[in-house]
Amino acid sequence: MLDLLDHALRSAPERPAVLGATLTGHGRVRATRGELAGLADAYASSLYARGLRTGDTVGVAVRPGPRALAVLLALWRLGLRGAVLDPGAGPDVLRSRLSLARPSLVLADATAQAVAGWARPLAARARLTLPDLAELAPVATVGRRLPGCAPALEAAGTRIPVTDHGDGDAVIVFTSGTTSRPKAVVHTRSSLSAGMDTVRALFSAHPDEPVVGGTFFVLVPALTQGAPVALPARSPRVLSRQLHRLRPQGTYLTPPQLRDALRAGAPFTGRVWTGSAPASAELLDRVRKAGAAEAWGVYALTELFPAAAVESRQKAAYDGAGDLVGAPLPGVEARTDDAGELLLAGAAARHRCLGDDPDPWVRTGDRAHLDAAGRIVLEGRCKDMVLRRAENIYPGLYEPSLHVPGVELAVLVGVPAGDGDERLVAVVEPRPGYTEQQLRTALADPMRRMGSARPDALLFAPVPLSGRSRKPDREATAELAAVRLR
Repeated sequence: MLDLLDHALRSAPERPAVLGATLTGHGRVRATRGELAGLADAYASSLYARGLRTGDTVGVAVRPGPRALAVLLALWRLGLRGAVLDPGAGPDVLRSRLSLARPSLVLADATAQAVAGWARPLAARARLTLPDLAELAPVATVGRRLPGCAPALEAAGTRIPVTDHGDGDAVIVFTSGTTSRPKAVVHTRSSLSAGMDTVRALFSAHPDEPVVGGTFFVLVPALTQGAPVALPARSPRVLSRQLHRLRPQGTYLTPPQLRDALRAGAPFTGRVWTGSAPASAELLDRVRKAGAAEAWGVYALTELFPAAAVESRQKAAYDGAGDLVGAPLPGVEARTDDAGELLLAGAAARHRCLGDDPDPWVRTGDRAHLDAAGRIVLEGRCKDMVLRRAENIYPGLYEPSLHVPGVELAVLVGVPAGDGDERLVAVVEPRPGYTEQQLRTALADPMRRMGSARPDALLFAPVPLSGRSRKPDREATAELAAVRLR
């Protein structure tokens, strides 16, 4: 896929590749296809001139955008392994995991160097932290260099020989910092390509019609198919204007981004995709009511992206227990073990985690079952089990039924009862315009149907979020519930 992208960029160099947005939502070209190819050439030449060769590791701390994509293309061309230094993973995790694959060089933009340096106290408030990058390896600045930054990645005109890099490691990505033991996931060149091929088949973008999305798994397939990609504006109001101006053929936003955009009155067009965190049928239905032709939930993991997908109408029609996330995508195998944990395998699955032996099966950490049609139905995280009166309760089985109209988010958590038992508490975040009494009435029947899993208490409060995907933070939610109950 990345080889195809390199060719596609050079075949139409004058066309826009990556777009930003002005405050009024108008598109602003951040890089043409030719400029993107030129950046990748320059980075590859500079890295080769520094002596980096196939199999070497390069730390990457560059914000998503043209330069980050150009870095990825340069690493791919040289057969280098990129270690994504996510500031949401935490400095201790990065240090310990990278001790197993010490980088030869760290490429960082000015923002990342600020997070690791003078702006560390400010960034920590947003739960963004990086270790001193110079502790990891020599640092080179990518993009605009500000005072205090490391020397820029110098230009070089070195010619790069054509080399067959085989199926070596391509990228190291750290799992979300919300897990108890974040891992360093290693994808090979073949698994990375397979994942992007699956996205391309799922997306099927038309040339010259814009797509909105900020991840590599959106940028690469869309650009390969000739579609310009607009990075979503951070401000919900500006994002709403951006969607209104662009009328994109496809949009990929996380569930928190979707909720923020809907609150800002954003219109949607074409097909909308969401993933990285749970997306309820009610949220997808709101997206369709806001204009989308289709609204899809994507089930994906760092270890295998993407694994399954479901359209809003199919999800809404499911009336069984648990969260329907769809049929496994072509090439993905799914099964459960004796404990009910979902296991996945396929060409797009990670090769291994740093320090571990290769394993074809990815342990998702999700309890699940396959319905009669072979679709994956999640029952909650294995570690999120609540033990109440000697009964095991898996929140993921029941949380979907709490997402009635007017509910923004709903989470079930266990709160210690003081005698080794737990109380089951439903923490519900109302949508603006809905009163607690309205929601108590709307939730009465769904909670009655939960039987022995009916919550001991119902609390209304904003649900804490954490991690780069802004997933519900269950530990923080349980602490909030405990304080409110006291």
